[in-house]
Amino acid sequence: MSDRHDHQHHGHDHGRGEHQHEHPHSHPHAHSPAGLRNRLAHLLKPHSHESADKLDSALESSARGMRALWVSLAVLGVTALAQAVVVVVSGSVALLGDTVHNTADALTAVPLGIAFVLGRRAATRRFTYGYGRAEDLAGIAIVLTIAASAAFAAWTAVERLLDPRPVQQIPAVAVAALVGFAGNEWVARYRIRVGRAIGSAALVADGLHARTDGFTSLAVLLSAGGAALGWQLADPIVGLAITAAITLVLRDAAREVFRRVMDAVDPALVDRAERALREVRGVRDVGELRLRWIGHRLRAEVAVVVDGEVSVRQAHAIAVDAEHALLHAVPRLTAALVHADPAPAPGEADPHLTLAHHTAA
Repeated sequence: MSDRHDHQHHGHDHGRGEHQHEHPHSHPHAHSPAGLRNRLAHLLKPHSHESADKLDSALESSARGMRALWVSLAVLGVTALAQAVVVVVSGSVALLGDTVHNTADALTAVPLGIAFVLGRRAATRRFTYGYGRAEDLAGIAIVLTIAASAAFAAWTAVERLLDPRPVQQIPAVAVAALVGFAGNEWVARYRIRVGRAIGSAALVADGLHARTDGFTSLAVLLSAGGAALGWQLADPIVGLAITAAITLVLRDAAREVFRRVMDAVDPALVDRAERALREVRGVRDVGELRLRWIGHRLRAEVAVVVDGEVSVRQAHAIAVDAEHALLHAVPRLTAALVHADPAPAPGEADPHLTLAHHTAA
């Protein structure tokens, strides 16, 4: 006997799935007195399922992501414009490179914005999981942009090393460098904070990219200081050092996006989910448990072992409780598929034996 229970939950808004449950927890199932007491106690405790929570957290997260993108675009646009004015006045090639970096960083909002918009679209019969993975594609584009920035910084540094040139209007260049660093660092902190809050690896990667451009701005400041002291080689040497720093940031961003594309999750989340499932009344053991990110939402698939003598209705009630426990225990989990397996009786064959040859293949 087995029971499959799969609901789509958005911000823990129950009642989106196959069986149309109306929460808080009015399941048309037979429950033991202890189970009813647990449900009543649960209803009296404040938690994230309260009906007063009107907003869908997934949509709210996407809205926060879009707001972060537009704010970042505005800040970096103003920063790049201010630097461009100084480039025209000073003719600084280093500052020109920094301005190009800031412009490119602002433009990374485009793939992320497209990804957030796509992520809000409903699932279809072709894209049955929805479009949340568009954020991962955007993350790849951002990593490639960071790589291009690193290559451009390296090329500029080598070119300046081979052909040193004086820098004009050094005070203006120094001020523009500070403006560039301040704008990029603010955007980096903002994007990383929002990205981690909504679980968007792409937005975090974009924040790291903004930080690389802030380092480039500091390189311009240091090179301006070296030029003021008459040391023209300061610009290319510092540029090479910043290229190395950008490469380190590129490694971190690439690793984070790679893990997300490969469906990696924090093992602590898996441990947390298992502990929550084992505390559910009626769950004897936890079998296969899988978690995956779809955009900035988590989805779970799990098999729980229940008493082989319970009815289908009782097994379904246990699956509902297991799903409910997961939604409370795992942050940003919005959907779960719970499969109830009967505990094998002594001498009883494995109920999955007919699937063995498929599993082996």
